[in-house]
Amino acid sequence: MPPGRFCVLMGLLRVMLARSHSPVPLPAAFVSVTRQPTTETEVNMAIINLRDYYPFYTSDCFMEVSEEVAEMFKEFDRKEAAYRLRTYRHKAYYSLDRDDGLEHEAVFVALSPHELYERKVTMQELHAAIANLPNKQAKRIYAHFILGMTKQDIARAEGVHEKVVRVAIERGLRRLEKILKNSL
Repeated sequence: MPPGRFCVLMGLLRVMLARSHSPVPLPAAFVSVTRQPTTETEVNMAIINLRDYYPFYTSDCFMEVSEEVAEMFKEFDRKEAAYRLRTYRHKAYYSLDRDDGLEHEAVFVALSPHELYERKVTMQELHAAIANLPNKQAKRIYAHFILGMTKQDIARAEGVHEKVVRVAIERGLRRLEKILKNSL
């Protein structure tokens, strides 16, 4: 299509868009049409529909953008489609119901003030109970349950046998249970 004819068509299209009260959908042929620059400072332009890229647009909204921006939008669409196809082919669908609290965190909005206070008091009681344990038991329980270290790693770090660490943690947990029962 000669550049002059394109300009006439675009001018008519803009007049139609300006006069209409409701958005006029563009034919697919117009969406990625570019025109040749008439001067050195002018850039190739493309027309995109913002409704295709932004979900909060409820009606068609056409905008003229540079060819680079339009190509970035197209590239994003291609990559997104490729990702969806890969997940479909490899059956990479994940359930949030994994019993690790992920589903709860995804759906959970916010704690009530009562729940926040209750959680704070519980944590204070737990820290106070751990502080009442003998030093070695407290350090081993903290390393295992809070830092996530294995019993073997703790034993290796302290230079003792793994059974010593395991017994100390078991005894510390029993003592923690007694301390917490007495405080409640």
